[in-house]
Amino acid sequence: MVKNYRGVERAKPPKTIEKPVTVGDYMTRRLATFRPEQTMDQVVDVLLAKKISGGPVVDENNNLVGVISEGDCLKQVVKGKYNNMPTLSGQVRDYMATEVKFVAPDLNIFEVAQMFLNLRLRRFPVLKDGKLVGQISQKDVMRAMIGLHGG
Repeated sequence: MVKNYRGVERAKPPKTIEKPVTVGDYMTRRLATFRPEQTMDQVVDVLLAKKISGGPVVDENNNLVGVISEGDCLKQVVKGKYNNMPTLSGQVRDYMATEVKFVAPDLNIFEVAQMFLNLRLRRFPVLKDGKLVGQISQKDVMRAMIGLHGG
């Protein structure tokens, strides 16, 4: 029996190139956005037509001023129960959330995943130099994980 003088060779782990995966790599860039002066019935029409649950509210310079969601629309519907007629005539500015958590496009995807868990939000607007450049959702993060996993 011949023995190798080098002993047992262990397989070397494959070399990997570590490149941070960022929000900018997976965010949605083409967004349905809303304006503060739009009516709530217009918002509901867009949410239903595009099959989305909410979106950013921007001013004429594309500055983020709020976020409007299905929940905000439902609040107005509930107000109509007193006269047994739901109404959607209010403006977005009256119902949107103005304290908005946002992220930067260079944020690591794992960090935003942790933010989703901690803050229990479904989406974050993505701002660069104060301007809205996209949106990242929980689904976008899951898509990133599948991409990283090689699926």
